[in-house]
Amino acid sequence: MSHAVSRRTLMGGAACGAALATLPAPLFGADPRTAPDPRTAFPLIAKAIPAAVLIDADADSAVRHVATNFAKDLERVSGASARLIDGASGVVQGPVVIIGVLGHSAVIDRLIAAGKIAAADLRGEWEAFRQIVVDDPMPGVARALVIVGSDRRGAVFGTYDVSERIGVSPWHWFADVPVRRQRDVLIPAGSRRDQPKVRYRGFFINDEDPCLSGWAKKAFGGVNAAMYVHVFELLLRMKGNYLWPAMWGKAFADDDPKSMVLADAMGVVMGNSHHEPMLRAQAEWHRHADQGVTGGAWDYDKNGANLRKFWRGGIERMMAKGGGRHYDSVVTVGMRGDGDEAMAEGTATGLLERVVAEQRKIIADVTGKPASETPQVWALYKEVQDYYDHGMKVPDDVTLLFSDDNWGQIRRLPDPAAPPRKGGYGIYYHFDYVGAPRNYKWLNTNQIEKTWQQMDLAYRRGAAQIWIVNVGDIKPMEYPLGFFLAQAWNPDAMTPAAVADYPRAWATATFGPEQARAIGEIVTQYSQYVARRKPELIDQDSFPLGGVTPKGLDGGEFGTMVAQWDALEARMLTVRATLRPDQRDAYYQLIEFPVAAVANLYRMYYGTAWNRRLASKNDARANYFADQVETAFRRDGELTQRYHSINGGKWDGMMGQVHMSYVIWNDPTKQTMPSIVRIGADTPEAKRRQQPVFVPTPATQAGIVALEAPAFSRARDGKGLRWTTIPHLGRTAGAMIAMPQGRPATRAEDGVCLEYDVTVAKAGPATATLYLVPTLDTFGHEGSRIGVSIDGGAVQVVRAALEPTGGDTDNAGKARWADAVRDNGVAMSVGLGSIAAGRHTIKIWRLDDNMVLQKLVLATIPVPPSYLGPVPAV
Repeated sequence: MSHAVSRRTLMGGAACGAALATLPAPLFGADPRTAPDPRTAFPLIAKAIPAAVLIDADADSAVRHVATNFAKDLERVSGASARLIDGASGVVQGPVVIIGVLGHSAVIDRLIAAGKIAAADLRGEWEAFRQIVVDDPMPGVARALVIVGSDRRGAVFGTYDVSERIGVSPWHWFADVPVRRQRDVLIPAGSRRDQPKVRYRGFFINDEDPCLSGWAKKAFGGVNAAMYVHVFELLLRMKGNYLWPAMWGKAFADDDPKSMVLADAMGVVMGNSHHEPMLRAQAEWHRHADQGVTGGAWDYDKNGANLRKFWRGGIERMMAKGGGRHYDSVVTVGMRGDGDEAMAEGTATGLLERVVAEQRKIIADVTGKPASETPQVWALYKEVQDYYDHGMKVPDDVTLLFSDDNWGQIRRLPDPAAPPRKGGYGIYYHFDYVGAPRNYKWLNTNQIEKTWQQMDLAYRRGAAQIWIVNVGDIKPMEYPLGFFLAQAWNPDAMTPAAVADYPRAWATATFGPEQARAIGEIVTQYSQYVARRKPELIDQDSFPLGGVTPKGLDGGEFGTMVAQWDALEARMLTVRATLRPDQRDAYYQLIEFPVAAVANLYRMYYGTAWNRRLASKNDARANYFADQVETAFRRDGELTQRYHSINGGKWDGMMGQVHMSYVIWNDPTKQTMPSIVRIGADTPEAKRRQQPVFVPTPATQAGIVALEAPAFSRARDGKGLRWTTIPHLGRTAGAMIAMPQGRPATRAEDGVCLEYDVTVAKAGPATATLYLVPTLDTFGHEGSRIGVSIDGGAVQVVRAALEPTGGDTDNAGKARWADAVRDNGVAMSVGLGSIAAGRHTIKIWRLDDNMVLQKLVLATIPVPPSYLGPVPAV
């Protein structure tokens, strides 16, 4: 199948055959210019008749599940049912797809023995697969597509890979993405092998009330196996294998025991979140008092015996599969406070070490094997990382799971000088969060460019055992979640070129090629705009207005942002008008609703800002904006109601998150319109006279030179590093990174720098302000460094030191962190002395890794107060 591989390579610029296996691919045979040779290709669908699907009579349950779903996928594409053949029954004739596991499939083992399949490079591998077209595999079959897995999940992923390539999106159920009908689908002759580079890849359903929980109750009667079957299928179709289940007030294995059985049957590895050790849900601690497992104090010193009994029950349940086998799991060890809180102040690392030692004794005792033979993870989340930093000892076979700061900046990574660990390292990342400086749960506010930068850094630094991301309710994180798992499958293939092309490729797979580029641009622009400040952090005071002038109202930076959202919404509606009716439900969920809802929210708060400004001056134009606020508030409800009614109400409740009028970090109790003020009469004639006139925002003043980071004059590479532009990363044009990431610090003498030629109109004392994409010092030192110089002068070192601990303004580092995550930017200024008007050259020096420059401002006058400078006007 080398032909398909070469076409996929065009998508991302990666050379290895399986490089972008989780990125959406063109349909097989969709382009007649690159259609496979029918004389040697496999006819998966011929004249609307699909091939049969064959599995062994004793096939693993995961293989049986995927074969059943694959047969349904063939029906979705062809319009005709596909025959599913059990190896022990039914005559095999005509084209057939054979699915099985190396060493566990009599059919496949016979093909290997006959020399029809080469599989030595699969033996003993983790989740590897080969897809190969085989001639004359058995009597009555002229040609077959054989999908062989090194293990059961390898067979699953190899099969779902074909489903995606023939146009069945992983989101066909979870986002109503339609499947395009095809009468003929040919699989090119040849062989294709692939396997993941990150061992455990998945997501965490969290903060699921009121949305996912309310939706599941209406749709399935609760968060139960009937719901989870769709979650498991989604995860596996994206080639993920690991899940932390919904947890607030819920207990995965206790609420519905069928959920645990189904997960294992389908091939999903189950775990629990960072504060739910030993496969016990936090909610279980407060249940079943009549069974002798009471709640009591979640305190190991005071209640250790009861805790050990509770934890033992979790491992016993894992082993309940029988026959010495266990349900496929990764056991979380360690301990946090009850309800995802920190443990008592002053907790010693020794106590945590003792807790883990006792937990491992339980694991060994119940399984009858050394604890090291059961996969375990210790999540170094929040204060637990501090214990690790202070020398907490962790058994070598336990995976250390580092975390971000809950806002997308990874806090710590393995020290390259540290010896290898058997359990390796992983990353717990966030697309959703409940906590300071404010919750963000409503919509996707994540840039894939930022996710890529942080996770690429993690991979280069050796964190490749577990990647798991907090996705809240799953919806509406469809786009970044697909990207996250694509990168996890093969981080090496997710090059900057692949990142840049991902939006178009995703849109092609989701909506077809006709509007793919336009849709890709819309989702990219949306992601950048919404990441500037998350919706829950926006109100009428978030951005500066211009002023009230004799000629009209100057909207200022706030007005520029609203204009950008207006323009984006207009583009979104233009594309919608070109889509087929069967595409519009998916478009509403993935594109239309988030764009329209956030644009509407900006207009509501912009109207509030002007209403209050004008009302304070007794200016009757305030009433125009009062109307705007009321209209926007009503429209917010209408947009939500439409979401809940699409596809016969399939997603009723999923967008029920309160998302406006926050006053503290936590959710308001209900949607509340901002307060407005009306001035004087409100007759139609009065309203006509109250129509405001807007005037353009003045351009930047002389004495200020603002440069986007990618607009450099020269890039000086060295020490194996090359400056690379990452378009759209950050607030405006993009950002600059010295790649590959994960390399040691450099010195100014190494000459790795960016040069910017500037012309200064006004002489004076100069200040250079660097605007960086927020990042953290992953070594835990005193912050990360970058250098600045002008006209060949001395290099001045600037150090970014943020402390991600909840935005406590009593500490300057913590306060800066809260500002940085709120505004998605870090501003650092340095004085350069007095300079003359005229031409100058500024150099930005790469010193430490993970410093991402997005903008540079040179000023010889005071800089306007806007945090990151005015956004570009539309």
